[in-house]
Amino acid sequence: MTSIDANEHPAVTRFREYLRIKTMQPTPDYAGSTAFLIRQAEEIGLPYRVVECVAGKPTVIMTFEGTDPSLPSLLLNSHTDVVPVFPSMWTQDAFAANKVDGFIYARGAQDMKCVGMRYTERLGNIFARGLLDE
Repeated sequence: MTSIDANEHPAVTRFREYLRIKTMQPTPDYAGSTAFLIRQAEEIGLPYRVVECVAGKPTVIMTFEGTDPSLPSLLLNSHTDVVPVFPSMWTQDAFAANKVDGFIYARGAQDMKCVGMRYTERLGNIFARGLLDE
């Protein structure tokens, strides 16, 4: 059963919002996904920049420099675009991000929007708790 949970964890709400952005190839909503990612960076407090190696295909780069430049760097990446949807193969609207019996149904829920959200949610938690000292 589809439900709207007023007590839904904010991370789940943000994830579902991200899943609703129609980034399906061949015409992904790059403007929508870029705006969403910029908002995530701003809410966390991460500096960011947007680069376009290919015109019209932005990449959002969020940076945390740490406190010790002698330590090695770490790169975390994901992508926002998803493969086409064949509605006859879906029991739910692929871009509604419906939650049914605790499961979220949406294109990108497993590949790859979930990974990008894990990164930003975890960094946000670490920064909010002051757990990062290097």
